[in-house]
Amino acid sequence: MPLIGYARVSTEDQTPLPQSEALQSAGCVEIFEEHASGGNRARPVLARVLERVQSGDTLVVVRIDRLARSLSHLLEVIERLEAKGAFFRSLQDPIDTASPQGKFTLQVLGAAAEFERALIRERTKAGLASARTKGRVGGNPGLRARDPAALRKVRLARQDGYMERLNETAQDWVPHVRRLRPDMAWEDMLRIINGPLPHDRRWTQSRLLRAVKAYVRDGFLPAEVLGRAGRRETDDRLPAIVAAIKGADPDITLVAICDRLESMRERTPRGRTSWQPSSVKMLLERAERLGLLVRQTD
Repeated sequence: MPLIGYARVSTEDQTPLPQSEALQSAGCVEIFEEHASGGNRARPVLARVLERVQSGDTLVVVRIDRLARSLSHLLEVIERLEAKGAFFRSLQDPIDTASPQGKFTLQVLGAAAEFERALIRERTKAGLASARTKGRVGGNPGLRARDPAALRKVRLARQDGYMERLNETAQDWVPHVRRLRPDMAWEDMLRIINGPLPHDRRWTQSRLLRAVKAYVRDGFLPAEVLGRAGRRETDDRLPAIVAAIKGADPDITLVAICDRLESMRERTPRGRTSWQPSSVKMLLERAERLGLLVRQTD
């Protein structure tokens, strides 16, 4: 069971060396270091780690706060790991999802988070009801008066909230968009993005386009990703899709690619729904001949 370490410090003045040494002592075969704020969920190194992790791997941190600053983010990362058949361990906290005790601790944390959200909802409802009985009308007076400054402030706040929500999911789609657009059509790329995601986190094309445009507007993605995809020969479509899956995870197995294609409901060249490793191997070889895939060399 390979152990993959993740060490994070907030500023360039700090050093992740003590964390890396602790992770190495714990038996981590790979250690990723990052200088980034814990409040930023769209961390490029963390996104790369989550793409790198495979079934049976364990992501290890020294403390929980090195991975996430909020319970919701921690649970989101662990859910992504579990979806890939991987585990999570914190050296200084009682969490190891490979053990029954660690799973129990995680369930307690999840229940506490849900309880906290329920309390907030109830307090909000009670406060609004109390205000109404006293004749107070909720809302922003500036908005009721249609004041331009108030409207602009709300519009900017909504935009900031939208970008914050996008940052929470950036690791799901930004690497694919950066790597595949505009060479691949949106329809095919959407299937690749949604393939490993649970049903409730899958994207529609309109939502994805809106998100990409927002990231382009703020400079997080180059404008070229919104360009029109070139026409591709029908026979080249499947090799391009298989090459994209392989490119996102060079160590992925042929069987895992078969599973991904079946989850995407992609049919084989002969129109079947069940994929075989030999078919995937053939498509990878064709993708290499077409220049869609660069063979990894030792």
